[in-house]
Amino acid sequence: ALEKFQPQMIFISAGFDAHQDDEMAGLELIEADYDWVTHEIKKIAHRFAHGRIVSVLEGGYELHSLASSALAHLRVLTEE
Repeated sequence: ALEKFQPQMIFISAGFDAHQDDEMAGLELIEADYDWVTHEIKKIAHRFAHGRIVSVLEGGYELHSLASSALAHLRVLTEE
């Protein structure tokens, strides 16, 4: 769908409540999952949006997993 739409900018509502240690969503993701999805988003952003991404913290209620997941996300966003 993103390839068909060809976004000029990507906005991320960065919610980390899907982490396995957070009881909110029950999806049982881990930091590697947030790392992977951020890489995938960056690929699309570089392909269609000149790398333009805006990421806003949206959720995460278990503080340890919120911190480690947000760090994984930010590491990917800031790497060249």
